[in-house]
Amino acid sequence: MSSYPPPPPPPTGPVSGNWQQPNQAEHPDGTTILVLGILSLVVCGILGPFAWNMGNKAMREMDANPGVVYRNRGNVTAGRICGMIATILVIVGVAFFALVVLFARNGG
Repeated sequence: MSSYPPPPPPPTGPVSGNWQQPNQAEHPDGTTILVLGILSLVVCGILGPFAWNMGNKAMREMDANPGVVYRNRGNVTAGRICGMIATILVIVGVAFFALVVLFARNGG
């Protein structure tokens, strides 16, 4: 009969997810910014500037406090980028609509 060694202990540290940095925090507006950014792309483009503005403010607050690692920085970044895209799409849409109205009035 062959004898197998006992299995190794379960991993600890970053592999198992039990490890956290001592000064971790979540920005309180992170989820709100992400939701506004997604809604601005899917439902209502006018929410885009709000997500963009709130995202910029949150990023400045995070950068002003380098001693804290924010767990939801990715959410803030994603919401901010969605807000930027939605804002640009709204501006392009309004400009296109204005051109259509202008050409329609001039009989062009």
